[in-house]
Amino acid sequence: MARIKLSEYGYTPFQRLLGHNEMVMEKWRQLGIVLEQDGLLPKDLKEQVRRTMAQVNGCEYCKGKGKPEPASFNEKTSIAVGFAEVFLKQKGNISNSIFDLLRESFSDEEISELSAFIAFTTASQSFGAMLQLEASNED
Repeated sequence: MARIKLSEYGYTPFQRLLGHNEMVMEKWRQLGIVLEQDGLLPKDLKEQVRRTMAQVNGCEYCKGKGKPEPASFNEKTSIAVGFAEVFLKQKGNISNSIFDLLRESFSDEEISELSAFIAFTTASQSFGAMLQLEASNED
């Protein structure tokens, strides 16, 4: 059970926790839609990054959406997941040499999108962990 009651506003349990402030929930949802869809990076790559991060960030709700599927990783997905793992371990204090490695496979624009996705996902998963949102079949 979450630490606070779910609001009436929102479609998923996560949204309903944010829904106590409808404007925050709606803008958060909109940003999530933009970041999660195909952009410069495919949504499948970003989903594997999200799943990987969920295993560390402590949100049971996020973990409940599935574990990473390394067998399906291509080279770019492997590098993106590795970058997310470095971010989690280094708490954002990432050396320039890691970015040099990223640039071998990603453009600056793709690195920007990946970094924004990782930051947003961290915030979302931290919110779920903080409020002890549990795994759900309601999505």
